[in-house]
Amino acid sequence: MGKIKRALLSVSDKTDLIPLARALHRQKIEILSTGGTLKVLRAAHVPARSVSEVTGFPEILEGRVKTLHPYIHGGVLYRRGKKGDEREVKRLRIPPIDMVVVNLYPFDQVTQKKVKLETALENIDIGGPALLRAAAKNFESVVVVTDPKDYGAVIAELNKGAVSRRLRAHLAQKVFEKVSFYDHLIASYLKREEDHRSVSELPKRLDVIYEKSLDLRYGENPHQRGALYRRLGRPRFEFKILHGKELSFNNLLDIEATIDVLREFQKKAACVVKHSNPCGIAEGKTLAQAVERAIDSDSVSAFGGIVGMNSPCDAETARRLYELLKFVEVIVAPRFDSRALQIFKERKNVRLVEIGKISEGGPWDLRFTKFGVLLQDRNRPVRLHEKALRARLKWVTQTKLKKEDLDELIFAWKCAKTVRSNAIVITKNRQTVGIGAGQMSRVDSAEIACRKAGYRAEGGYLASDAFFPMPDSIELAHKAGIRAIIQPGGSIRDADVIQACNHFAIAMAFTGERHFRH
Repeated sequence: MGKIKRALLSVSDKTDLIPLARALHRQKIEILSTGGTLKVLRAAHVPARSVSEVTGFPEILEGRVKTLHPYIHGGVLYRRGKKGDEREVKRLRIPPIDMVVVNLYPFDQVTQKKVKLETALENIDIGGPALLRAAAKNFESVVVVTDPKDYGAVIAELNKGAVSRRLRAHLAQKVFEKVSFYDHLIASYLKREEDHRSVSELPKRLDVIYEKSLDLRYGENPHQRGALYRRLGRPRFEFKILHGKELSFNNLLDIEATIDVLREFQKKAACVVKHSNPCGIAEGKTLAQAVERAIDSDSVSAFGGIVGMNSPCDAETARRLYELLKFVEVIVAPRFDSRALQIFKERKNVRLVEIGKISEGGPWDLRFTKFGVLLQDRNRPVRLHEKALRARLKWVTQTKLKKEDLDELIFAWKCAKTVRSNAIVITKNRQTVGIGAGQMSRVDSAEIACRKAGYRAEGGYLASDAFFPMPDSIELAHKAGIRAIIQPGGSIRDADVIQACNHFAIAMAFTGERHFRH
């Protein structure tokens, strides 16, 4: 392209605007501008002409229409070197525009807060995307810049004489990415408004954009690279790394599993997670007690795990954790107080991850496969519909539980929901004492849970995430001393399973709801 003679600057984000404008002025490039941008330039004594001077038409509709004019878009879009275009712009006296610097109204920032629809609509940029698309389409002849971070590169090449084709193409690609994402944000907002923030059906189309936000220590194994890509617009969950080494791929998977466990409990609770499975979950009168009991659930497996808590971590909890667990990979909490931070930071390698308020996340779960993206309704925490669960609970055995014992059984059910299928969980006094996870056979999971629980299973409560296909697991539960069982029911062998429970005087309730976790 030839020498840049004229640039149009119209930006919502004024970051580094003045240094860029002064660099253009030093290059003897005429600057055209609009509205607030023009005021800022003139206040900084940077010479600039109003777009209205060029078009001979004022800004109208309170600034809704400023640059939507043939003199502007013609100056951007005409094909340099094409004789017909050259003759036409000359005949119509359309001034060439060789550079467009535009960024868009902050629609996303505005709609992050609760605002009226009218306010949201006024923050939908019209002229900006049109200018950006026009300039990007004609990048062979026009430099287009939408990100203030690119100003430095453009200035550096201008100082060398010209902006290279390679940089122009790169900037054009960024523009189409930006405009596409901007439209996606608006469509998503209007969809939420249409549904009144409820989800009536699964979407016909997924339009989700992810951007790399964190390089990981490594992938699933040290020879694999790894990075975290966050969803642009409205990330499902945010976290802060307060201390320690970089996170790995596996750390993040385990942190996600930890948060899924913590979501289930309102009272002070803690968990220990290894390989995406909890090896200990417990409630306590204090957070320190909950942490102590979660570690005690399976102290051997807890070594090198991730410890999570659903309440802000204090110094007492920090001290007790380190007395009980000599090696921990990551500690997760909504917040850490200053004394707890001081205690934890004495260990160089432990990662401290602050997760803020434990939200329920979005309405859907996404999982990427080699075939495409799987989408499903989120499996909401049991605590959010616990009242309904209790109401529909069906006692199918001669032996039933009192209300206080039912509370213990519901605790076991919450724990089983967070364990990989096939899942069997044994609890006692609001603490897991045996967990059998991820086995191909349910009876194998039951055997592992009973073995891990040992003598602590006596008088305990057993939860199964899906029905028992055979009564063999009931026999194991009886030998372990299990008092009551909670499970979905629905097997063709339910009658045999119920008969076994009656034979061993074990109380059993059906929930009518399965909780597989793959």
